Amino acid sequence: MFVSIEKKLLTALGGDIKILMYEIADGHDFSITEMEVDKDHIHLLVKYNPTQSILQIVRLLKQISTYKIWRQNNDAVLLKKHFWKEHTFWSDGYFACSILE
Repeated sequence: MFVSIEKKLLTALGGDIKILMYEIADGHDFSITEMEVDKDHIHLLVKYNPTQSILQIVRLLKQISTYKIWRQNNDAVLLKKHFWKEHTFWSDGYFACSILE
């Protein structure tokens, strides 16, 4: 799975985002096997139940991480400089492909 961010903020926030992604996965019946953060996108290898849809997982990751990253005091100040109109973080799209284990 490849998830892209609107601005190049992952350089500053990558560590926080990684922690949030693992926390979200732990609470929602899927696991992140591998994760790499780049300056403007993140790669995830996700192991999930076939009854879940990848769209459902992406929505959870994007919505919850956006909500939580905006509530962290130090990050909110940085984010307001880039997103002055609305509280967003991720771009609309994503890329996903599946592999068999």
